[in-house]
Amino acid sequence: MKRVVLLGSTGSIGTSTCKVAEDLPNDIELVGLAAGRNVSLLREQVEMFSPRMISVMDHEAANELAIEYDDTLDVFCGADGLIELATMKEADIVLIAIVGTAGLEPALAAIRAGKDIAVASKEILVMAGETVMSEARKYGVNVLPVDSEHSAIFQCLEGKPAESIRQLWLTASGGPFRETPIEKFSNITVEQALKHPSWEMGPKITIDSATLFNKGLEMIEARWLFDIEMSRVKVIVHPQSVIHSMVEFVDGSLLAQLSTPDMCLPIQYALTYPGRVSCGRVQTNLAAIGRLDFEEPDNERFPSLDLARLAGEKGGTLPAVFNAANEVAVEAFCNQEIEFISITKIVSDTMDTHELADLPTLDEILEADSWAREMARNLILSL
Repeated sequence: MKRVVLLGSTGSIGTSTCKVAEDLPNDIELVGLAAGRNVSLLREQVEMFSPRMISVMDHEAANELAIEYDDTLDVFCGADGLIELATMKEADIVLIAIVGTAGLEPALAAIRAGKDIAVASKEILVMAGETVMSEARKYGVNVLPVDSEHSAIFQCLEGKPAESIRQLWLTASGGPFRETPIEKFSNITVEQALKHPSWEMGPKITIDSATLFNKGLEMIEARWLFDIEMSRVKVIVHPQSVIHSMVEFVDGSLLAQLSTPDMCLPIQYALTYPGRVSCGRVQTNLAAIGRLDFEEPDNERFPSLDLARLAGEKGGTLPAVFNAANEVAVEAFCNQEIEFISITKIVSDTMDTHELADLPTLDEILEADSWAREMARNLILSL
């Protein structure tokens, strides 16, 4: 039985994690749940899983929940609440599914408390991959990927020495605009960008998939998670999203992990690792799928990949700037303040004006994040 703290329980990954826990009541116990502002869904989750601790963002909502649940469970709120849950004594593993940068400090707190972490928030390793992985080694804990792409690579690599790897191949669906001519990008609407061809996800990650910034973030994440240079992290477009990623070995062999697209599978693997537990939720019929196609990514239409490679190669504070500027630009696009094609421009211009700090401290990373957000907002106002 794995005792799991779930940070971000009411989001897309969080609700999928709850499905996995419901499927495997003898293998997974949700002992802590942290939500944002969807208190009604959190109440349903408390009813189903009877956690020992919960947390919400709003102080007033936390007070109401504390009165409602009286002495039956502990209620916390805000950033401090995330730390409380991340370090709770009873937990074996903390799954971090908070969108954005809010998961970084809880992740480090969990590691320092000796907890394994399962990472669904790309920003944690993009912003502070060197720090997170160094701390994980220091405290002897596992950092387990929840992204389908990184889970696939993790499964293919298990037990293989680093010197046997030639390249890592991250697969990308190509998003909804894989075949859209670049001259039409300025007319892309929010509604169109939110229609992903393969996955049901939250709005931020769905927009990132449409711009391929999601794949750029995954490139940087893979660089730290698997301790490999950016030059050996590659991207290939695979529209069916059945091969979730591949490892190419020095002898030319390729190992891939395949399944129908369903986030429950990588979540389950992370939470039951190192074992595999029987579950019928994911079924893959290769005959029905019929074919698997591959294409080179179009970096002219999706320059986010080049920006990600630059950020990953230079390192320091630049990945944090890349991530933060993108978050601000995506929010502006969703609010119809900028065009779709302006997302990349905002990120590129923010990166160009940043003074890089090598080997940054956590405080310097957070300062770079704040600086990039302010710069990106100023650039948006100037458009």
